[in-house]
Amino acid sequence: MALDRDTTITWYGHACLEIRSPGGKTILVDPWYGNPKSPKSPDTVDACDVMILTHGHFDHFGEVLPIASRTRPVWPCIHEMSLWLARNYAHKDQVIGMNKGGTVDAAGIKVTLTHADHSSGDIYGTAEAPIYFGEPVGVILEMENGFRIYYTGDTTLFGDIRLIGELFRPDMVILPIGGHFTMGPREAAMAVEWLGVRHVLPVHYGTFPILAGTPDELRQALADRGVTDVQVYTPEPGGSIS
Repeated sequence: MALDRDTTITWYGHACLEIRSPGGKTILVDPWYGNPKSPKSPDTVDACDVMILTHGHFDHFGEVLPIASRTRPVWPCIHEMSLWLARNYAHKDQVIGMNKGGTVDAAGIKVTLTHADHSSGDIYGTAEAPIYFGEPVGVILEMENGFRIYYTGDTTLFGDIRLIGELFRPDMVILPIGGHFTMGPREAAMAVEWLGVRHVLPVHYGTFPILAGTPDELRQALADRGVTDVQVYTPEPGGSIS
């Protein structure tokens, strides 16, 4: 069961995603190319039309500023993050501050921020306390041809995932399964069932031993719930699905 919607998604380990849209746009999502599983160096990233950063933890924020400075993408993000970027990022004119429920057109891609149940601050540089980047978010990405991807961001399971599915009718979900910091396979299976999607890409697992959830556990949890008409994609880091 292929996506068959002229969209290519490359996973670089952890939650680092590179999406090529039907219109030829490159969307980077939580681009921590420096993660231990990534086969691609952050220094070699030279294309980004749309930047998506779901929250401010180091394993998502990573190398985002150098990459954005080279590629100058349109950057929709939560309001508080946009305020920080206005002080610390040279190309702030490309940043679009917004909030959950808002939708913007970013280089032809419709971007909607959704709720995520997680945290967002982290300590950088010589700071004595975590820098707050606003609430964490998920995102609905609607491609030029109408194909919709729901990337939950780092989150636990929460009831309004049902509403997100009802409102946006995503064709595909990308969600964490590692556990400990996010939902694990059992909760992810319930989210997939609620959303009614047929295409699932698990992320945020296997980077470190503590992120112990596996795709096979997700498949078993889906089977336990009677959800069988679902394709769970498991590319190796650097591998693509389309």
